[in-house]
Amino acid sequence: MMDRSPSASEKDDLITSRENRWLKRFRAALRGTGPAEGPIGVEGRKLVEDALRSGLEAEALLISESAEPALDVILSAATASQAGIPRSRILRTTEKLFASVAGTETPQGVAALFRKPDWQFEDILRGAADENGGRFNGSPLVVVMAGVQDPGNVGTIVRSAEAFGATGAIAARGTADPWSPKALRASAVSALRLPLLRGIALPVVLAQLKMARVKIIATIGRGVVDSRQDAGPQEAQANPNLREPSAIFVGNEGAGLPAEVLHSADGTISIPMHPSVESLNAGVAASIALFEAARQRSGTP
Repeated sequence: MMDRSPSASEKDDLITSRENRWLKRFRAALRGTGPAEGPIGVEGRKLVEDALRSGLEAEALLISESAEPALDVILSAATASQAGIPRSRILRTTEKLFASVAGTETPQGVAALFRKPDWQFEDILRGAADENGGRFNGSPLVVVMAGVQDPGNVGTIVRSAEAFGATGAIAARGTADPWSPKALRASAVSALRLPLLRGIALPVVLAQLKMARVKIIATIGRGVVDSRQDAGPQEAQANPNLREPSAIFVGNEGAGLPAEVLHSADGTISIPMHPSVESLNAGVAASIALFEAARQRSGTP
C-alpha cells in the first residue's frame, strides 16, 4: 500500500476556514439543512465506501487529518465504481472544522457528497441492476411509505426492503426524506442502492400501481378491518398471496393508512399480537410484512 502521508503541497491545501464554500456545503448536507435537491451527505468510513461501491457519482470527499491513513481504502472503493471520485475533489480539513460540519457526535473524519440517483417508476418494479448489469426478473415487490414521519423508521423500512428482496420503495408525499442524514444512517446505505422514489402524491402512486397491475396491500392494525366499511365498497382479501406483484403500504406511526389506501386495497396484512400490545413500530411492522413476502416467494412453509 502506498504511503498516503500528506505532502507539503497537500498541507498547503488544508481547509482552515469555517466559511469555506465546501465546508458550508458539507455542513448543510450532513445536518439535513440543505435544499431538497441538494447533494446527499454520507458520513463515516464504511458508509462512504459502501456508497462509492454502489456506483453513485461523488461530488466531493472530505477527510480530517486523522483520517488520512484510511484514504487508500476509500480510493480503492471509488476505483471499483464507474463513477469514482475526482481527485481534485478530495478535500482535507482540521479535526475541529470537520467536527463543525459533521452530523454525528463522534465523527470518524470521513464524509462525502453524492448526487441523488435518478430512479424512474419502471425501476421500482424491476429492481436495481446487479453487478453484471442484469435485473431482477421475478414479480415486483414494492414498499410504499404513506406518511411515515420518523426518519429512523423510514431508514429501517428501506433497509428491510433491500434485505427481503423488494424491487423498490416509494416515500409518498408527507413521508420523511429517505435521503436525510438520519434515515440514510438507519438504512445502512440501502437507500442509495435500492430503487427509490420520493415526494409523489399518494393518488398518483395508487394510480401508477393500478396501471402496472400491482396489487395494493395495506398493513392494518387491530380494529381497522371493521372501519373499512366507511372507506369504500371494495372487498380486500386478508392474508393475500404476496408472490404476485404487490405493493405493501405502511402508514403513519399514529394515524395509520389514509382512507384512500384502504379504499383501494386489494389485500390486507394484520400482524397477530398479544392483546396487551396496541401496535408495533412502523419500521418493525413493515419488516415483518416484507419478511412474510420473502417467505412466500421462497416457498418456505
